[in-house]
Amino acid sequence: MWNDTKITRQLGMRYPIIQAPMAGGLSTPQLVAAVSNCGGLGFLGAGYMKPPAIREAVQEIRQLTKFPFGVNLFIPPKRNNTVDMSAVNSMKQHLSSLKNIPHEIGKEILELSLNTSQIDFSDQLSIIVEEHVPIFSFTFGTLPSQDIENLKSRNIHVMGTATTVAEALALEMAGVSAVVVQGAEAGGHRGSFLESDDSSLVGLMALVPQVVDQLKIPVIASGGIMDGRGIAAALALGASGVQMGTAFIPSRECGAHPQYKEAVLKSHGQKNVLTSAFSGKPARIIQNTFAVSMQQYQGSLPPYPLQNALTTPIRNWAAKHTLPDFMSLWAGQASPLSRESGAADLMVALIEETSKALESFR
Repeated sequence: MWNDTKITRQLGMRYPIIQAPMAGGLSTPQLVAAVSNCGGLGFLGAGYMKPPAIREAVQEIRQLTKFPFGVNLFIPPKRNNTVDMSAVNSMKQHLSSLKNIPHEIGKEILELSLNTSQIDFSDQLSIIVEEHVPIFSFTFGTLPSQDIENLKSRNIHVMGTATTVAEALALEMAGVSAVVVQGAEAGGHRGSFLESDDSSLVGLMALVPQVVDQLKIPVIASGGIMDGRGIAAALALGASGVQMGTAFIPSRECGAHPQYKEAVLKSHGQKNVLTSAFSGKPARIIQNTFAVSMQQYQGSLPPYPLQNALTTPIRNWAAKHTLPDFMSLWAGQASPLSRESGAADLMVALIEETSKALESFR
């Protein structure tokens, strides 16, 4: 059977379908549980969450499902004590003077302090251990081998995110249980940590078989997979499973803004671009007014998390006033294939489509 793979056996899933851990409130406990209840693996994107909120969400997920689920965290950026204040101040001026941005939002941006202290990663990780989360994944880097072994010794499966063969090999050497391979088609932030942004933009069809040939641990394909055809293709390339994010954004359980969901559903003919404008890290979005306006900016872009902090007032204002042209509309290149449904209905459709796609080759 196509659903009996290394990753399903390793993680206790019935089907090798993982709902991507979309941070920022998109992967709600309801979405995570719905996917796990259907035999897939639901994932909580907890990168921006404070430890008490992670604990509360994990406990809520446990009330909604008895099946395995996962939690994802962001590896924090290396601290840099030298901040280019001229770049920050120039960006403040640019953002505050954008057309259609209200005066009070511009004023808020200009008055922002540089206190961008990150949520303590070690405190977040402690919740994973204390709550005995079954599966843990991380993005934007790797954990020290001793931390990975500590998690595994507590029967917590550990997965890392790679965008190149070299990154995948580094994760395997660090001791992860499986690697999520992110193709250039994927929506949201790029998980690159060894390669430059340009050199890490490898399409999933080219990347998966190269990684599969090099690694001994299971490989999970991510990027541009929206239906059973994509799942069948990934399995044919040697992947043990798939991770899907954009496909679940329009689902009723997803915490995305209604206008964000509508933008994904109506993305036919819309440009899908990579930009660092929202956060300081490259991410794939449905192009909108904000992204276009930032293309005209001639100055240096402050790195993550500074740029993320500087654009937060605009994104909050846009969400409050239902203005998708200023929202961060993370979405993959295959977003035109999205469909509106509940997460459970989508899972049923994906399973049926994959079976039919694979049967057509017999």
